[in-house]
Amino acid sequence: MSVKTILVAHRDTAVRHRFASALTEARHASVTADTAAALRAAVANEAVPVDLALVDLSLAEAPMDLVADVRRGGRRLVPVVVFAGSVSSSDDVQALTALGVTAYMNEYATSAQILPALAPHLFPDNFNRRANPRVPVAVPVSFQAGGTIAGARTQDIGRGGVAIRTMDPLPLGTQIELTFRLPGSSKDIHASGRVAWSDRRVGMGVQFEKLTSEAQQFLNAFVEDK
Repeated sequence: MSVKTILVAHRDTAVRHRFASALTEARHASVTADTAAALRAAVANEAVPVDLALVDLSLAEAPMDLVADVRRGGRRLVPVVVFAGSVSSSDDVQALTALGVTAYMNEYATSAQILPALAPHLFPDNFNRRANPRVPVAVPVSFQAGGTIAGARTQDIGRGGVAIRTMDPLPLGTQIELTFRLPGSSKDIHASGRVAWSDRRVGMGVQFEKLTSEAQQFLNAFVEDK
């Protein structure tokens, strides 16, 4: 999985710095903007594709025009999350919904809260509960990457991946070998995958890339029964 690039557009320097620092700590890339012109220029820059834009509506006198420009993002449709404090009325909410924007972020979120709040927007496939439901379950899991072997506990498990609680997560994109045993089972599940998200304050998410057919069937049955 590649590193994500998040555009943080806010008039307040402290907000931009806090979000950019949290994203860097989580091994993502960030671009910041403090004016509407800088925001438009950033999304139009094809050399640095933006995966997600966090937008302060107060940057522009015509905020919906600004959001529409960001959404178009040149040749791409850029996902947008709006800073909640910049929404002034229910009319704003309705106008944003018409533009395809339904996500909001608290600009006062702590550094530890930022990545967990943004993860569903950065990795929507992993958080699509209908397509890939997750079951909260804490079981021991051992993982190996290169010559390093470590142990931790799971946070949740789905058909396509697992979230792991650890204070020493691996970098994004790291190939990893996992071994864990689901509740009620006497057999270990061995899986290969890649780190899809990583945050030292939360843990990491692993997307499965290789499972035996037996292990996949058992995972499917476990998730469907919950």
